[in-house]
Amino acid sequence: MPEDLPQSVLFCCDHNAVRSPMAEGIMKRFYGTGTYVQSAGVKSDLDIDGFSIAVCEEIGVELSRHRVRSFDEMEEWGDDLGSFDLVVALSPASQRRALDLTRLYHLDVIYWPIMDPTGLGEGREAKLAAYRQTRDQIISHLTERWGPPKEPL
Repeated sequence: MPEDLPQSVLFCCDHNAVRSPMAEGIMKRFYGTGTYVQSAGVKSDLDIDGFSIAVCEEIGVELSRHRVRSFDEMEEWGDDLGSFDLVVALSPASQRRALDLTRLYHLDVIYWPIMDPTGLGEGREAKLAAYRQTRDQIISHLTERWGPPKEPL
């Protein structure tokens, strides 16, 4: 049975350029604005990935305006990790960093093992297939935890 949606969720991964922005955008599209959703990375040294933008556009999720940010930048900008109800780590490095940063807070940090599609596939179609697989893994975890989308795609 699906859980109730939390009031706020932070998705995190290594660079906030592929997996966590996809998860943020898809969750917003699936469940609306009733939940505050953000994403961050251990680092913010890359731009949003073009293949992530492309495979999310296929399902009506717009990522082209996403601005990458790191945990450190969140802190600099005054975003308090303790204000989130749930942190969803999509990579082992982000899980370690989130657990370290939240050890003083009473909030859940969970790990979803989502494949990193960067560097997979030869040629555009093979790369898109890898990114679609990552997108679909995220969708599977979202719907398993919180049920089907509130609005049809």
